Amino acid sequence: MNDRVLPGIRDIAPAMIALRHDIHAHPELGFEEVETRRRVIHCLRDCGYEIHEGLGLTGVVGTLRRGEGPTIGLRADMDALPIHEATGLPWASRVDGKMHACGHDGHTAMLLAAACELARRESWRGTVHLIFQPAEEGHGGSGAKRMLDDGLFRLFPCDAIFAMHNMPGFPAGQLGFRPGPFMASTDTALIRIQATGGHGAVPHKAVDPVVVAASLVMALQSVVARNVSPLDMAVVTVGAILAGEAPNVIPHSAEMRLSIRALNPEVRALLRRRIETLAEAQAAGFGARAEVDYQLGYPVLVNDAAATALARQVALDWLGEDGLVAEMPPLTGSEDFAFWLEQVPGCYLIIGNGDGEGGCMVHNPGYDFNDQILPLGASYWVRLVEHYLGAAEGGQ
Repeated sequence: MNDRVLPGIRDIAPAMIALRHDIHAHPELGFEEVETRRRVIHCLRDCGYEIHEGLGLTGVVGTLRRGEGPTIGLRADMDALPIHEATGLPWASRVDGKMHACGHDGHTAMLLAAACELARRESWRGTVHLIFQPAEEGHGGSGAKRMLDDGLFRLFPCDAIFAMHNMPGFPAGQLGFRPGPFMASTDTALIRIQATGGHGAVPHKAVDPVVVAASLVMALQSVVARNVSPLDMAVVTVGAILAGEAPNVIPHSAEMRLSIRALNPEVRALLRRRIETLAEAQAAGFGARAEVDYQLGYPVLVNDAAATALARQVALDWLGEDGLVAEMPPLTGSEDFAFWLEQVPGCYLIIGNGDGEGGCMVHNPGYDFNDQILPLGASYWVRLVEHYLGAAEGGQ
């Protein structure tokens, strides 16, 4: 892997790793990334970037211009998760209940290293916008949507935009690309069942919302099984049912909390229609009433075909077939970068975090970003920018 790292990135790799460890040790949740933002600004300013603060509350945009030419945007997310870390590593979180369990510390460090190397090189012409986004995890709202609402692409127009995310389960350093729908939409439905409470000893004098909820759980299984084409992906998960407190009391209400995902906007709309119809019909059949609070979350992430082909070709020319995931499957996780891809053509790609024994998925207390892939990811960003902005072959 090291023989494919750009020399300039190899020289600053120890500093990049140290920065990643420092960010990891001091995690901040969405829209609270004050210290992380300070580190980002310090690095960008040292490399000569124009700094713009305030988009999305704690977001940062660093801009570097080299004459006339296209404009490319690269994004890294900065926020951590409300998870208690259990790695025991020397750089483990020092903030109880907060952890970089998704690798955003690594994404930020890679893009900052690439920023330094791009500033050093004179082989490209155009404009680079490096966008450091808060709140990708959605705690308190979407950072990507907030930055859009604050005028991101009006202030910093981009001809194309790209983002990279580490992915455990794939070989370390391999890059994965997929045009079209790549990551699922994610919506939430809160179903409140209003019934008639009563004594557990005389259930015939009550309308039991728990029974309604149990029936609805089973009915919802038919949505994916019988309403969605077997060729389409859909997920309807009942993650919580809240009702009652005592064994001898029939409660007057119950609440169900659902997570809904799809890889097709039409399937996404279908799921909403069927869930709302089933909830109302099932409740009415028992003499109860259902209210559905359907909350739209992140849309389907759709990679632009041309931008994805370009991004993949850069990796292929540099790393060869062995450096790429052969058949990158779509992912059922969700990403608010999808909001930006609705506005600007671009590509969201993955970099393998490793597939060895003992590795774990993101959002796990035992997860850690693989430091070995940092130089490769940073080098890829430089390669991509130089290719997009017309660099000479090689760019060494």
